[in-house]
Amino acid sequence: MFDLIKKTLLTGVGLAAMTKDKVEELAKELIEKGKLTEKEGKSLADELLKKSEKARKDLETQVEKTVKKTMKKMNLASREDMAKLTKRVKKLESALKEESAKD
Repeated sequence: MFDLIKKTLLTGVGLAAMTKDKVEELAKELIEKGKLTEKEGKSLADELLKKSEKARKDLETQVEKTVKKTMKKMNLASREDMAKLTKRVKKLESALKEESAKD
């Protein structure tokens, strides 16, 4: 029964969006309904929190990769590109000021 409940929760809930409070509330509710023992409820809550954090990190990594890939396809300048260009412009401005001062 415990495994069935756990599998149902993992597939039925957006794991990456689960917060600690929500997980604890869910475990408490299942314990109160007699579906889980206190020990099983704590174990379920701990496992869901770990999996939720991993899912959140995996989602973040995937979104980051997708954004970078999309930016590359769109041929947009990255923050690094902009920093390099800013540095070059400042260098050129300095050189231009020096050249103007000589004249």
